[in-house]
Amino acid sequence: MTDSDAHAAAYRHGIDLFNQEKFFDAHEVLEDVWRDAPEPERKFLQGLIQVAVAFHHHTRGNVVGCLSLLNRGGRNLSLYDSPHGGIAVSTLLQLLNEWKDAVASDHRVPPFPKLQVDFSSLQ
Repeated sequence: MTDSDAHAAAYRHGIDLFNQEKFFDAHEVLEDVWRDAPEPERKFLQGLIQVAVAFHHHTRGNVVGCLSLLNRGGRNLSLYDSPHGGIAVSTLLQLLNEWKDAVASDHRVPPFPKLQVDFSSLQ
């Protein structure tokens, strides 16, 4: 397996963990991908990691941490065109805004977003 193949496999695994709502584990796996990523990808991966940690904070009742990381993650992701990394970034940003509004106003939060990834675009 080449480094590129290992990177892609780890990225897919991190996305799968995110979609299974295993946010802490997703953050750990994606952080390993981030460490080895070239500079143009680092802010994108950092944004995904921050979103995963935000949702982990939410599951732990840490509203302040959740909001802070949703904001930071959204800022990092907004630097990228949609789609990027196979992810519809614009759709994800819209969902994050809905989450931020709900958390900030103490309303019922929407379901956790699922990252719909077009892996074929990553080849």
